Amino acid sequence: MRFSGLVLAGSLSLNCAAAFADGGAATIYGGHRAGGGFTDAFTGRPIDVAGAGAIAASLDFAIDAHRQIQLFVSHQRSRFDVGRPATASLASLDGRSASISYFHVGGTNFLLGPIGTGPYVAGGIGATRLAPGQSGFSNEWRPSMSLALGYQWPFGAHVALRAEVRGYLTLVKSGGSLFCSGGCTVSIEGDSFTQGEALVGLSVRF
Repeated sequence: MRFSGLVLAGSLSLNCAAAFADGGAATIYGGHRAGGGFTDAFTGRPIDVAGAGAIAASLDFAIDAHRQIQLFVSHQRSRFDVGRPATASLASLDGRSASISYFHVGGTNFLLGPIGTGPYVAGGIGATRLAPGQSGFSNEWRPSMSLALGYQWPFGAHVALRAEVRGYLTLVKSGGSLFCSGGCTVSIEGDSFTQGEALVGLSVRF
């Protein structure tokens, strides 16, 4: 009886592992991200983040015939855009680099068919890393969430093309000290930070 129980438990574990693996995929994306900005706490002037290219990657693991758990990472290297005319302090920030990355755990749901075919919705929660990339300003981590709408075209059993649009919301809640680690000439504040992204990806199923 003990041996039969072990065999049954092992068989169930293998079946569950196979079901979990079937429908899994790894995807590499490229695209464009736009939107987002902050405010100079002293002058009230906007400090925008310029639109720029973005790269992303995801790992998806099937949980049933239509849904997947998703691990998603997206990165953009952009710059601050102060606009004209600018004060002397804001001019020192204008054109400087801004690196923004998202690390999310969530899921995908294929709406009209099995995993890997047709329209899907995706979303996740996690963290945003905001990195000004210059002296006097510190990197910041803030909680964030994302929501995406996409479509997947399969090309054979293991390769597919994905296209999606994704929106991000980061909760900043800063009262004028965002990024500042000493020596700041600009005091940046904001309650939330939003961006939108259009991506095209190559997905490989495993």
